[in-house]
Amino acid sequence: MSPLRKLSLSVAVAAVAFAASPVLASSGMIAGIDVLKTWNLVVLGDLTSSSEVEGRTFVGGNLDGNSSNYQITALPASSTGTPGLTVVGDVNGGHKNLNNGSGAVVGGNVNSGLNLNGAAQTVQVGGTISNTNVNNNTVTSGLAASNPQFAQNLAQQKSLIETSMEGLSHSMSTETANSQLTISGNRGTFNAQPGANGVAVFNISAADLDKIGEIQFNLNGADTAIVNVSGKSIKLDDNFLGGTANLGEHVVWNFHEAENLSLTTAWGGSVLAPGADATTANYIQGSAVFGNLVQNGEMHVGTYTGGYTPGDPGSSTSSGGNSSGGPTHVPEPGMLGLFALGLGALVFRRRRRAAAV
Repeated sequence: MSPLRKLSLSVAVAAVAFAASPVLASSGMIAGIDVLKTWNLVVLGDLTSSSEVEGRTFVGGNLDGNSSNYQITALPASSTGTPGLTVVGDVNGGHKNLNNGSGAVVGGNVNSGLNLNGAAQTVQVGGTISNTNVNNNTVTSGLAASNPQFAQNLAQQKSLIETSMEGLSHSMSTETANSQLTISGNRGTFNAQPGANGVAVFNISAADLDKIGEIQFNLNGADTAIVNVSGKSIKLDDNFLGGTANLGEHVVWNFHEAENLSLTTAWGGSVLAPGADATTANYIQGSAVFGNLVQNGEMHVGTYTGGYTPGDPGSSTSSGGNSSGGPTHVPEPGMLGLFALGLGALVFRRRRRAAAV
């Protein structure tokens, strides 16, 4: 048996073992496709922002930059208790404005100060907090020292998001295309042809995007449209005919190879680029995941709501699939899907390292 197959078998066994763990199964951690449904913006590393996020934000590193705004749209209370802003590292720079009772969890220090607007908020800080008027809000600091579980939970959530986003991006990239991009002049038309499970898949290159300046997206009833875009350097500067409304809920642009991503125009659809250093100059309507981000454009709600499940045999789009339905899919009850994606990302990393040698 090859080393890669041995590793894949170990991944499968470990995924089942982790799923059976009562501690992890009840931990309430969020990963896999649920990340796109929970947060409007996820940055695995550092976020430098001078803009705003309408929904919830997760930052795995530090939050820097001038004054910026979070959860400016009133949202229903999260069933998981997820606050409007989660930062694993420190919060620096200008004041950060938290709105609509969003609340925050910060693993390090809040050096910038927070403006707590709207309904009463709960803010939990691992280190120190400064330049913040508490008023009627509940603000607790020093939690990393007084409660070790606080820092441990944040570190675990970050790790699970990172590995599962890499795994999700890789899984999507292996789906078989069933829909085509057609180019006529300056216009590119994405005509979705969803399979039995409601999933449409496009496989294109960054060079294809460079050929067009206008995008027409026809969902044709697709629950989820995955657009896999190959290429390490990506520039998003196209205009969307008919606007961007309702695309974020159903379209996922998967930049699975991207190391650098630049966005200059308003973008319709959720963006998955977990390995990219990104810069935005205009809004994204949908969920977005980046490695690091310099944010100069807004994030608009319209977060992903589709029912995509990696490896779903209900369509020929299944990974490695065929017209008879592809590989057998094991249902993903919470943590099973989480660790299957996370450990799958380890296999993906091993392959990439082997290819680079």
